[in-house]
Amino acid sequence: MKYSCILVCITTSIFSFGQSSSTELTVEKIMRDPKWIGSSASAPYWSRDGKTLFFSWNPDALISDSVYYITLENHQPKKTAYLMRKNVLTDNAVVYNLSNTAYTYTKNGDIFYADTKTNKEHRITQTSEQESNPSFILQDSKIVYRRNLNVYAWDIATGLTTQLTNFQKGTQPPKEPKKDSLNLQEKWLVKDQLQNFEVLQYRKMKKDSAEAATRALGEEKELKAIYYGDKTLSNVIVSNTGKFITYRLTKPASGVKNTIIPNYVTESGFTQDINGRTKVGAPEGVSETYIFNASLDSVILIKSDSIPGIKDLPDYTNDYPSYDSLKRKPVNRQVTMVGPFWNENDTYGIIEIYSTDNKDRWIMLVDGNSGKVKLLDRQRDEAWIGGPGIGGFGGANNDRRWVDSLTYWYQSEATGYSHLYTINVKSGVKKQLTEGNYEAQDVLLSKNRKEFYITTNQVHPGEKQLYRLPASGGKSERITSLTGANQVVLSPDEKQLAILYSYSNKPWELYLQENKAGAKAEQITNKAQSSEFKAYAWRDPEIITFKASDGAIVYARLFKPVIPAPSKPAVIFVHGAGYLQNAHKWWSSYFREYMFHNLLADKGYTVLDIDYRGSAGYGRDWRTGIYRFMGGKDLSDHVDGAKYLVDSLSINPKNIGIYGGSYGGFITLMAMFTKPGVFTSGAALRSVTDWAHYNNGYTSNILNEPYTDSIAYHRSSPIYYAAGLQGNLLMCHGMVDVNVHFQDIVRLSQRLIELKKENWELAVYPMEDHGFIEPSSWTDEYKRILKLFEETLKQ
Repeated sequence: MKYSCILVCITTSIFSFGQSSSTELTVEKIMRDPKWIGSSASAPYWSRDGKTLFFSWNPDALISDSVYYITLENHQPKKTAYLMRKNVLTDNAVVYNLSNTAYTYTKNGDIFYADTKTNKEHRITQTSEQESNPSFILQDSKIVYRRNLNVYAWDIATGLTTQLTNFQKGTQPPKEPKKDSLNLQEKWLVKDQLQNFEVLQYRKMKKDSAEAATRALGEEKELKAIYYGDKTLSNVIVSNTGKFITYRLTKPASGVKNTIIPNYVTESGFTQDINGRTKVGAPEGVSETYIFNASLDSVILIKSDSIPGIKDLPDYTNDYPSYDSLKRKPVNRQVTMVGPFWNENDTYGIIEIYSTDNKDRWIMLVDGNSGKVKLLDRQRDEAWIGGPGIGGFGGANNDRRWVDSLTYWYQSEATGYSHLYTINVKSGVKKQLTEGNYEAQDVLLSKNRKEFYITTNQVHPGEKQLYRLPASGGKSERITSLTGANQVVLSPDEKQLAILYSYSNKPWELYLQENKAGAKAEQITNKAQSSEFKAYAWRDPEIITFKASDGAIVYARLFKPVIPAPSKPAVIFVHGAGYLQNAHKWWSSYFREYMFHNLLADKGYTVLDIDYRGSAGYGRDWRTGIYRFMGGKDLSDHVDGAKYLVDSLSINPKNIGIYGGSYGGFITLMAMFTKPGVFTSGAALRSVTDWAHYNNGYTSNILNEPYTDSIAYHRSSPIYYAAGLQGNLLMCHGMVDVNVHFQDIVRLSQRLIELKKENWELAVYPMEDHGFIEPSSWTDEYKRILKLFEETLKQ
C-alpha cells in the first residue's frame, strides 16, 4: 500500500520557521510548489551504443520535465530535440543475442533486427497490426515475436517467416465422422447414393484424385490449433530452440463484486460512480500453465499434483476447528507458475511456483516433453513469501537467469535475509554467494555472465551501495562510495555507471562514474536545490536505535530542536505502506513530511520517524513481524519509541503526538484507541479502519482472508477498538480515494457517533484521491494537523 503525503501553502499567519534557519522562511513560501526545492534528475537510460546518457530533468521549473542528455565526450547536459528522441535507439529498448553481436527491437509496432558487426539494420515486419516482444532463439539464428496472440519466427539467413502457434478463442469444433466410423445404415445410404447419381460419382472421383495427387507431392503439415475457450491467454514464452512454447490460461472468477466510489464534484453536475477494486477474500481467477511441444505437436498441462507439500495447510488453521475435516482429507492448493526459464539448448527449464495462500515458493525443473516437475528448492514461510528479488519478475528469457547451461541463480530468505544463490540443476548442489545481516536488494548478471552487480545495504541498513561479485562466488568488490543511496544504471558495455545519488538533506542528483572500485563519481546535474532551498539549514536527521520491549533493535530518524519548547513536546511520524523504509540516509519520498519535521523542530518539538516492524530493509523477521496482527509489534515499536523519548530525551510524557497517512493513519488510530495515555493527540490521514474492506493482494499476505482467519482481522482493525478513544483525534480523508475508500472513514465515524465520543473531528476533501493534488487541500489538512499539536501538546 503506497502513501505519499504532500505539504503545500500553509499560511504565514499559522506559523513560520524559527531561529535555527539561516534565513526567515514562511511555510507558505516553502510549501507553495514542490518545484521551489529544485529539480532532480530522474529515469536515466543509455543509448544503445553507450555513448549518450539520457535523463528526465526540469532545471528551468517549467510545467513538466524534459529529456536531457550528455555524451561521454561532453558532460554538459543539453535538452534533446524531438528528432533526436525519435531516432535514437536506447539500450533498454533492445534485446541482444547470446554473443552480443546483434540485437532486435520494436518500433511503432514493427520488429527490427541489427547486426553490430556490419552496422546493418533490417526491418522484419511492416504491418498494420502490432508486433512485440522480440527475442533470439536457435543459437541466434531466428527472431521470435508476438503478433496479437500468436508467435512468429523470422529466419535471419533466409528471411522466411513462420507461424509457430495457432491460438484460437472458443472451443474446438466437432470433427466430421470418418467413413470407417459409419454404422451399417449410413454405409448403405452412401453406397446407394453413389449408385443412383452419376454427378455424385463424378465429383467423388475428382476429389479422390486431388487427394491422391496431394499425398504424392507431400502433404503440408497443418499448424495445430490450440483452443483456449473463454479463458485469458498470457505469459507466452518460446524456449531457446523453439521446441517448447509455454503459455498460461486463467479462468476469471465468477460472482465477483467490485466496489463503487462516488465522485460528487463533477463537470456534469451529476454524481458519477468510479468502478473500484474488490475487497480482500473475493474469489480470484484460477490459472494453469501449458507446454506446446512443437516437435510432437502436443499440448501438455504442467500439473501441480506432485509438488512436495502441495496439500499442506498453514499453521494458523490450528486456531480453527472448522479446518479439521480438511486436515483429514487435504486437497491441492491453487498455485501460480512463473516462467519457465530455459537454458541455451533447452535441456533444462526452471519454473518458479507460488501458492495462492502466499505460504510457499517452489523452484522446480520442468520437463518440456512430459510436463513433469522436479523440486530443486522449496521456501516455506508460515507468514508469507516475500523480500527483495523474490517474486514479481516476468518470464522472458532475456532476464539472464542462467550463469551457464547448468547453473541457475535466484534469491532466497532462507537465512532470514534476501541473499543470492546458485544451484546446479543437474547435481542439485546449492551455493550461497552473499551472506550476512543485510539484504541483496537488486541483482543483475553481467552480459558475459561472469559477474553479478548487486546493490546491498551491508554498510548500513540506511545505505544503498553497488558491489561486483564473481558469478562463481568469492569476495565482492564495492564500486560506489557516496554515503546515502546510489541507484545505478550500467552502460551497455558495462564500463560506465549512471548514478542517481542523494543524501538525507540533499535531493537526487545525477552522477557519472567509471565502473571501477575507487573511481570518483562526477556530478552531472546541480539543480536539485534552488537558492531559496539552500538558504535554509535543513537538518541532517540523526539515525538512532532504541531497544523495543521484546529486545529488538529499532532504527529511527531523530529531529531535535535547537531550543525545545517549555512543554517539551514530541511528535512521532508513522510512514505509510507498511513495507517501506524511511529511517535512511537518502532523500526521502516523504520529502514534504521531512520539511514539516524541520518546521516542528523549529517550533520546539522533537520528532521521531520510526522504521517499525513490517518496514523494508531489515530482513524476513522484521518484514513479517506484523503477521496476523497489524497494530501489534508495529504499534508497540511506536509505544517504545515514546518511552525512548521520555527516558533518553526528557520529553514530557503528557505531550507526545502521533500522525501518519494510509498505513500510518491506521497505526495512529490503533494508538489512539488501544494505548490510552501514551499519545495525547493523533492525526490519522487516509486511514484503513477495517482491513476486511481493503484489497486482496496486500491484505491476504498479512492477515490471510476474513472468512478463513477472522481472529487476525478482528484484532488488527481499528473499528473494533473505537470505544477506547481518550485523546484528541483528527481524521482527514479524500472522498474519491480509490485506494483506501472513503467508506472506511464513514463507517468509523458512524461507530464513534454511536459510542457518543466527542473528542474527534473529520475533515473531508471532496475532490481528492489517496494522495492529494490540490494545494488548497494539503494546506487545509496540515493547518489542522499543526493546530492540533499546537493546542494540545504545549500545555
